[in-house]
Amino acid sequence: MNFRFQNLLGAPYRGGNAVVTSNTLLISPVGNRISVTDLFSSQTFTLPCQSSSNISRIAVSTDGVFLLVVDDNSRALFVNLRRRVVLHRITFKFPVHAVKFSPDGALIAVATGKLVQIWRSPGFKREFFPFELIRTFADFDATATALEWSPDSNYLLVGSKDLTARLFCVKKSSGVYNRPFLFFGHRDSVVGCFFGTDKKTNRISRVYTVARDCFIFSWGYSGNDIDGKSGELAEENSEPPSPGTPEQRTDEDGEQNLAMSIDDNVKKRKNMDGKEGLDECEDYLHKGKWELLRKDNFMQAPAKLTACDYHQGLDLVVVGFSNGVFGLYQMPDFVCIQLLSVSREKITTAVFNELGNWLTFGCAKLGQLLVWEWRSESYILKQQGHYFDVNCLAYSPDSQMLATGADDNKIKVWTVSSGFCFVTFSEHTNAVTALHFMANNHCLLSASLDGTVRAWDLFRYRNFRTFTTPSSRQFVSLASDQSGEVICAGTLDSFEIFVWSMKTGRLLDILSGHEGPVHGLMFSPINAALASSSWDRTVRLWDVFEGKGAVETFPHTHDVLTVVYRPDGKQLACSTLDGQIHFWDPIDGLLMYTIEGRRDIAGGRLMTDRRSAANSSLGKYFTSLCYSADGSYILAGGSSKYICMYDVADQVLLRRFQVTQNLSLDGVLDFLNSKNMTEAGPLDLIDDDNSDTEEGVDKQIRRRLGYDLPGSLPNNGRPVIRTKCLRIAPTGRSWAAATTEGVLVYSIDESFIFDPTDLDIDVTPEAVDAALIEDQPSRALILSLRLNEDSLIKKCIFAVSPVDIPVIASSVPFRYLQRLIEAFADLLESCPHLEFILRWCQELCKVHGLSIQQNSRSLLPALKSLQKAITRLHQDLADTCSANEYLLRYLCSAGTKK
Repeated sequence: MNFRFQNLLGAPYRGGNAVVTSNTLLISPVGNRISVTDLFSSQTFTLPCQSSSNISRIAVSTDGVFLLVVDDNSRALFVNLRRRVVLHRITFKFPVHAVKFSPDGALIAVATGKLVQIWRSPGFKREFFPFELIRTFADFDATATALEWSPDSNYLLVGSKDLTARLFCVKKSSGVYNRPFLFFGHRDSVVGCFFGTDKKTNRISRVYTVARDCFIFSWGYSGNDIDGKSGELAEENSEPPSPGTPEQRTDEDGEQNLAMSIDDNVKKRKNMDGKEGLDECEDYLHKGKWELLRKDNFMQAPAKLTACDYHQGLDLVVVGFSNGVFGLYQMPDFVCIQLLSVSREKITTAVFNELGNWLTFGCAKLGQLLVWEWRSESYILKQQGHYFDVNCLAYSPDSQMLATGADDNKIKVWTVSSGFCFVTFSEHTNAVTALHFMANNHCLLSASLDGTVRAWDLFRYRNFRTFTTPSSRQFVSLASDQSGEVICAGTLDSFEIFVWSMKTGRLLDILSGHEGPVHGLMFSPINAALASSSWDRTVRLWDVFEGKGAVETFPHTHDVLTVVYRPDGKQLACSTLDGQIHFWDPIDGLLMYTIEGRRDIAGGRLMTDRRSAANSSLGKYFTSLCYSADGSYILAGGSSKYICMYDVADQVLLRRFQVTQNLSLDGVLDFLNSKNMTEAGPLDLIDDDNSDTEEGVDKQIRRRLGYDLPGSLPNNGRPVIRTKCLRIAPTGRSWAAATTEGVLVYSIDESFIFDPTDLDIDVTPEAVDAALIEDQPSRALILSLRLNEDSLIKKCIFAVSPVDIPVIASSVPFRYLQRLIEAFADLLESCPHLEFILRWCQELCKVHGLSIQQNSRSLLPALKSLQKAITRLHQDLADTCSANEYLLRYLCSAGTKK
C-alpha cells in the first residue's frame, strides 16, 4: 500500500513554456504536472505536486531553487525545486501570459491581463502573506505578452498586444515616478523583447523587440541627454516630445504618491531574508534617448512567429514559427546561422541554456520536446509522446522496459529507470489495442484494429513477423503461452479467437463459440489452458494444444469486460458490467467469492450529466484488472478518476488512487458549481468565443473543414478522465496505468516500511553497533533485519568478511530472506562492490535453494528485482568489455604498424 507517484510517461510536453536551469536541467509542463529532465545524466522525473488545471507558464529563479507555476485558472504554486514541495500558493485576478524572476531573485514580474505586477519573491521562512505586491504598471491598452529583466534588476521591458513595448524603471529614482519609454512601430503583437549589453562596458546598449509578423526591431541607446527642469527626454533641434515618451498625466498624482509610499515602506521594512528593499537605481536608461537602428524580416510569411529567446553572452536570437521552422541569428548584424524545420506544427517554446550551446524546442500539438546542439548540429534530446490516448501497456519480464500502444497507431518502448522512449514502431495502420512481451525479453507482440498481429525484434528494432487472417478482422486482445510457440488474438467483429505458430507464422486454428467481442485473453501460468472473456456474459477455458475447443464455461449475469489469471494459475478474476469482480477456481470450476466495486470506483461527474456522481450509473465498472506479483492484491481501474486496490484473501478495499486533480479534464469533480449553471446548460459548454480573436477564427475554419462540427463534442472538447489499462511490474515494486493524463508510474520504497511485530526492547540501533564492535556480524545482521532499516542492513552486509559469507548466509532465518534479497537488489544498482554482492547472492541460493523453490510465490517480487539488477549490470559490463576489446585491438594494430 506504500506506492507513491514516481513518473509520468507518454507525454513529455503538452504546452506552455520550458525553462533551463543549472545549464543542463530542463523543466517543462506536462498537463497539470511539471517534468524535470537532467540532460547530463539522461534522467527524467515528474514532481509529485499537481496544479488545479493545465499549466500555462513557469519560471525558475536564477539559482535554480524556486519554481513558480501558473495554470490556466491563474492559480500559482511556489515550489521548492530541490525538495519537490509546494511552499506557497497565490491566485491572480486575470490570466497570466508571462512570468519571470529578477536576476537577483528578489522580485517576480507577472504579466496578468493588461497589468504587470511586481511581487516580492517569498523565501523559506513561513509567513502569513508570503507574496507582497510591490508595484503595478497599468499603462497597457491590451494584454501584456512578454517580460524581460535588465541584468541589474532595475529595469523591466514589457511587450504587449497593443503593438508596443515599454521600458519601466522598477525601483525608485531620485524621488520621481518615471514614465515608461515606448518602443512602437510594430504591426503585430510583440512576442519577445530583450536587453542587449555592450561587451566592453557591460552596460545595456540595445533593445530587441520581436513581433508576431516575423519582424525584429533593433533599438540603440544614445546616452544621457536630460532636461533637468522637466525631467523630459531632450530632443535635437527643440522638436516636440517623442511619441515614445508621452506626457505625464495629471490624474496619476495619486498613483505616484501611492507608489512612493509603497517604496518608502518597503525600504524601511527589511527583507525577511536579510536583504534591504528597493534601493535607488542608476537612472541612465529611462532618461536617455532610444532610436530605431534597423528593422529586419525573418522571411517566413505567411507563417507567424510563435516563440523566441535571446542569449546575452553570445548575442544570439532563436525564433520558432507556426510552420515548424526555427532560425538562429547572430545580432546585431542579423546574420542567419541556421534555419531548419523540426516539424510541420507550430513551435510553442524556444529557449537557450545558460552556455548558449543548446536550444530547446517544444511543439504542443505533437507532444514533442527537442534539445538541439547548434554547433555540432546534433540532438541532445528528442522525445515525442503519443498523439492520442494510450490504450495498452506491457512490462518486460525484467521490469526494465515498458511498452505503450495508442490510438495514433504507434508503439513506443520506454526505459522505466530513465523515463525516456528509445524506439517507436509505426507500421500499424490503425489503433494499437494490445501488447505482450515474450519471456525472452527481446520480442514484443502487438495487436491492432488494422487486422494484424506483429512481432517486434528489440535488438534490431524491426518487425520480423506479421500474423494475418484470411479476411480482415479487428483484434482487441492478445496472449502467448509460456513457451512462446503459440500466439492467440481475440476479435471485435467476428467474435473469434485466432491461433498462430510463432515459428512459422501460419494460422493453426480458429476458436469459435463466443457471441460477443473477445476483450480478455490470457494463458494459464501452470498449464496450456487459455481463458477468454466476452461481452456475451461468459468466460471460457480453451484447450489450444489438444484441439478440444472450449472445455469449460463460466456464466455471468452481465457482460464480462476482462479476465486475468493469478500468477500461480490457481485463481481466475474477471470484471463484469455491473461493477463486480468475480474470482473463480479454474481447476474445480467453482466461484470462490465476489467483490462489489460500484461504490469504490464511483466518482467524477461529467459536465453533461444531469445527476450527481453518486446517483449516476455511468462508468461504475472495471475495464482493467491486474494481479500483484505474489497474488495477494489486485488493481482495478475503469472509466473513473480512481484506481482501486483490493486484498484478494479478505476481499476488502485497501486503497484508492486518484489519477489526477486536473480540472481541465472532464469527470474530475464530484459536484458542479451551481453558479455556472444556466438555462442553456453549464457556462463552460456555451461557445461564446469572439469571432475576431485568433482562436475564434481558427475554430470557424476548422468547422468549415469539418474537423470540429458543432455538437460533435458534448463536453466542449474536454477529454474525459479514465484508466484504460493497468500493469504491475514483475518485480512487484512498481505499476503503471494508461490514463487520459498519460502513463502514470507508481513505485514502492521498502525502506519506509516499519513492521513492529518482530521488535523487542533489546532490538535497537545501538545493539547493532555493539554487535559489530564485538565482531558478531551474524547477530548484527539479524538485528538489523528485525529493525528493517535500510542503512543498518547495508552496513551489516559490508561488515561481513568475504570468507565468512557462507556461514553468515546459512544463519539467516528464512523469514528475513526476502528483505535481504531486496537489499542486494538495491545495492547492485548503486554499489561498486559487484563481486562481493554476487558472492552473497550465490551463497544464499546454495543454502536456501530448496526453501526458495518451495516459497517461490512469496519471494517472486524480490527475486525479479534481483534478476533485473543483475541483467542491467551484465549488459553494462558486456558493452564495456566490447569497447575495451576494440580499443585493445586498435592499440595493438597501431603499435605493430609503428
